[in-house]
Amino acid sequence: MSTPPTPPQEPEQPSGAPAPPSAYPYPNPQSPGPGAAGSFPPPAAPVPGQQNFYATPTLVGQPGPPGGPGQPAAGYPYGQQGPYPTVPPPPSGGGGAGRAVLWVAVGAVVASAAWAAGVFLTGGKGADADLRGYTAPANLCSSTDYSSFETEYPDNDGTPTHNSLKDTALEESYCSINLKKTGSSYADAYLSTQVDLHKETDPGPEFTAMWKNYQERYPGYDVETVENIGEEAYLVSEDTTSGTTSGSLYATLAVRDGWTTYTMSYSTYLSSYDEDKDPPSLEQVTDWLKADSKTTLDQIKD
Repeated sequence: MSTPPTPPQEPEQPSGAPAPPSAYPYPNPQSPGPGAAGSFPPPAAPVPGQQNFYATPTLVGQPGPPGGPGQPAAGYPYGQQGPYPTVPPPPSGGGGAGRAVLWVAVGAVVASAAWAAGVFLTGGKGADADLRGYTAPANLCSSTDYSSFETEYPDNDGTPTHNSLKDTALEESYCSINLKKTGSSYADAYLSTQVDLHKETDPGPEFTAMWKNYQERYPGYDVETVENIGEEAYLVSEDTTSGTTSGSLYATLAVRDGWTTYTMSYSTYLSSYDEDKDPPSLEQVTDWLKADSKTTLDQIKD
């Protein structure tokens, strides 16, 4: 598989400037730990008072627990070594009634084992992914609306960068666009969008923790809750251009709607050579991100 094209790199920030917000807030996949993916963890030693799902149930004819007859194993009911019920001996005298009781009990053990194994293997899942009808197009640039930025940056980027991922657990699309003022031979600012369809896990708790508390990780950024976009949305921004001949302006709007997450990010950096290219205000950029994000989200719905 070919390596996805590298998005345009922003100029290096001045020393001491906080890092720009990432368009993708989630950490890289963890390295696999002991035991290959898909393998079960090794059985742990029994803890008093805690059931051991790896233990073998005590059936009729098996040795009883340490301590002799009538003495319970540590942490379990009398004669029970695991989470399954102990099969009682048939009533004295044998006969049909005794055998019936025995087989009913054996059936209960088998049913309990099957239920426990099913829950263990599936993790108790069963909920369908709540994607709210969104899609992750192969070329997100063709669905990204950035018309609000065109007055400030009228020269269109003829070669925007895009890539995508399709997997049973996650679908993802990304787009990066160079924004140019009239007559510019290079990018004056950068705009990127990304949509992620989380198909097996609910991203809600981690999304909220990441974006709502962004300032805790990166002091110097402002975080604002945005209403009327998706189920929840946050605007993260940082502006050091006011009253200086150089500085940076960053803003990211992060949106979650069900199990779909979306970001639109803007960034620009000014140097002493750009005195004739005043950047837009943070308030303008904020308004543009909100307006164009709403349109883009509508355009990537079925």
